[in-house]
Amino acid sequence: MQATSTARPFTTKKEFYAQFKKKSIAHELWLRFLKNKTAVMGLIIFCIIVAVAITAPWITNYDTVVIKMNIAERLQPPGMNHWFGTDELGRDILARIVYGARVSLLIGISAIFVSLMVGLVLGGTAGYYGGKIDSLIMRAMDVFLCLPDVLLALAIIAAFGNTKVNLTIAIGLAFSPKFSRVVRSAVIGVRDNEYIEAARSIGALDKRIIARHVLPNCIGPIIVQVTLYVANAILTIAALSFIGLGIQPPTPEWGNMLASGRTYMRDFPHIVMAPGLAIFFTILALNLLGDGLRDTLDPRLKH
Repeated sequence: MQATSTARPFTTKKEFYAQFKKKSIAHELWLRFLKNKTAVMGLIIFCIIVAVAITAPWITNYDTVVIKMNIAERLQPPGMNHWFGTDELGRDILARIVYGARVSLLIGISAIFVSLMVGLVLGGTAGYYGGKIDSLIMRAMDVFLCLPDVLLALAIIAAFGNTKVNLTIAIGLAFSPKFSRVVRSAVIGVRDNEYIEAARSIGALDKRIIARHVLPNCIGPIIVQVTLYVANAILTIAALSFIGLGIQPPTPEWGNMLASGRTYMRDFPHIVMAPGLAIFFTILALNLLGDGLRDTLDPRLKH
């Protein structure tokens, strides 16, 4: 008598992979982020601003439209030829806002990158080792935290000049103490976990443990702070340019556009409304994005 086989027939390849497929962490976080409509709106607005800044050379000409004076067309209201009108020197305001986005975003992101690097080194070292090293670094950071960000940036710019590089370094150093405290708090929360102890037990060096195991597990709060501090850095750039210690004319920057147009704002409000709205929407987008990332990366809000 022939034996009959009761084995389950093979499934198709698609069913096989579907059975064992697991959602990645990144995919799950992305789906959670998409559920936050305000955060998605902030991401869309910020991506549009970045795209406009990147494509600025293809949108308008810098030498003939952005910085070249045209007194015959000065102080024109918004219209078909100039959608946002012209300023006191006849320059197209929309073109200057587009190029101003390049300056503000470049310096703002670069400055936060500088402060992030300093904060990772100082905060990571203080949080991982603790003790006297922690006290020494944090007390030094407390001294700088006593000074407002703008005042500390002013002191650095006054000492070394207000070039774009010095402005980036000044704002980066001004925000470094805040990043150091954020990184330190995150490192303290993970330094005593089991995988850190396992890495120590096999003889891994401290710098490797910090770089490969500690900091990657602190990336959530750091990413949130990066988005929020980029917004603060852009505001600081605009404030410094407004008082004449930031980007100097004729280079377009939203802060110096506000400063040059304030004399005419009573009779020609479009001169200050356009750069003011550019700052407003950029800061709004970054804050919405930062709040969304915080809600997405916070495990307590998972459900």
